[in-house]
Amino acid sequence: MVFVQTPATNACTHGFIKATCNDCSLKNLCLPIALDIKDIDRLDKIIQRSRAIHIGDHLYRSGEQFKSIYAVRSGSIKTYLVDDDGVEQVTGFFLPGEVLGFDGISSETHGCNVVALETSSVCEIPFARIEELSLQVSSLQHHIFHLMSQQIDADNKMMLTLSKKNAEGRIATFLVGLSQRFGRRNLSPNAMRLPMSRMDIGNYLGLTIETVSRTFSRLHKENILNVDGREVVIKDHARLNELSHSH
Repeated sequence: MVFVQTPATNACTHGFIKATCNDCSLKNLCLPIALDIKDIDRLDKIIQRSRAIHIGDHLYRSGEQFKSIYAVRSGSIKTYLVDDDGVEQVTGFFLPGEVLGFDGISSETHGCNVVALETSSVCEIPFARIEELSLQVSSLQHHIFHLMSQQIDADNKMMLTLSKKNAEGRIATFLVGLSQRFGRRNLSPNAMRLPMSRMDIGNYLGLTIETVSRTFSRLHKENILNVDGREVVIKDHARLNELSHSH
């Protein structure tokens, strides 16, 4: 369930109309992929609301009480940690249709910070309610486990990328992954607008911003990419894949 803001003349009490998971263009990427239509309706009833988050605003911060998981409806989200010296470490980026918030399950407090990279919206799903529903709908429980497993797998692959690959390999792996994620959203896997800054990319990949910029420039000169600010066009997928697998 999401809520879409509308003009006051067409709105209900608070200026919002209800849109269901069945209406959502991202339903094949989000939790409802595991559900029949009747079960999607049951899920709609437990989703509290859609939250709009402006660029730079936090969805939650490290140490806050865990209550819900969140599905990105639009925009893009960054997760990060802050060490004892106040140094930020980017831990991930989330795109529409992706689910986050699992970090708080074990300790019942969130372990990371979550901030919007651009104006975004998320569907909030109270975890206690979805636990209850998953006991009744086995396919939902299985899909939640699948989503958690995907995040663990992504973290493991990132550890391998950081430990084994040079700058070109890290950038190539990052772009190949983004291309695949864009493609799953029926967006172009070739022409992408990166929602994150060069600084965020470097922080995430363990590279300096200068190294990120030089690597993008080199890939542009080699005609593997066409780069114009945050606009990136992959011109040679085969070569980019080759670089992503090189150590």
